Amino acid sequence: MKTIKAVKVKLGYGNKVVLTDIDLEVSGGEFISIIGPSGVGKTTLLMAINGNVKIFDGEMSVLNHNLRTIGNTDLKSIRARIGVIFQGYHLVKRLNVLDNVAGGMLRKMNSLQAAIKYYRHDQYELIYGYMRAVRLENEALQRCDRLSGGQMQRVAIARALAQEPEIILADEPISSLDPISATGVMDTLARINKEYGLTVIANLHQLEYARRYSRRIIGMNKGRIIYDGKPEALDDATVARIYQGERAGEVEPSLEFPLPAAARVAVYNA
Repeated sequence: MKTIKAVKVKLGYGNKVVLTDIDLEVSGGEFISIIGPSGVGKTTLLMAINGNVKIFDGEMSVLNHNLRTIGNTDLKSIRARIGVIFQGYHLVKRLNVLDNVAGGMLRKMNSLQAAIKYYRHDQYELIYGYMRAVRLENEALQRCDRLSGGQMQRVAIARALAQEPEIILADEPISSLDPISATGVMDTLARINKEYGLTVIANLHQLEYARRYSRRIIGMNKGRIIYDGKPEALDDATVARIYQGERAGEVEPSLEFPLPAAARVAVYNA
């Protein structure tokens, strides 16, 4: 069964088509990197998976729901099953690590419990499990504004895990990080992909990280997928085609689609 399937899809915003003839099938548990120059449609493809992009033509389904015909209730349900990791972290930085991670669980809490940040014993156990998964259990009570960029991104990954998602979407998760921090974040994504069996799809500018961590690479240019295959099969000529021309495609918006409901509640209650 395919977690994501797109057949000859045209995607865009308003009346403008950004991606054309997108054919894509993703099975559960894959680790995929999307590469290509800035502005070629990588973020648009991630936004489409989360149901935030207009489908002009073709068919696209995510988690067994047809995105062309889906209603608002089902769309909210799908988004709750998709964890999103942003380049800018989207943490409540004056709160500690534990409370930020708990933000991913707030849809399972009543409003009073969320407001006073009261967690049951079983919820604490889950939260600490997610912090252990990203190697931050010793920073549980540390305010997030005192963490490094790599640590903050790992908090964001733990918060996404707390949603109990089936898919993780990561938009340029290491673009602002130094090499050591970037490696730590990618190690974390690879580990949760393996240990939790989650589908991970990451937009990356750094080709070396895509080769090292992915089991599949999608290369994009000018609003189309021009490579979809294993990292070891990505030769120099294909890399040159993917990256030909600076800013080869249309400039697209940043990944600022709505936060998962739990994360929005976390910000509201901060």
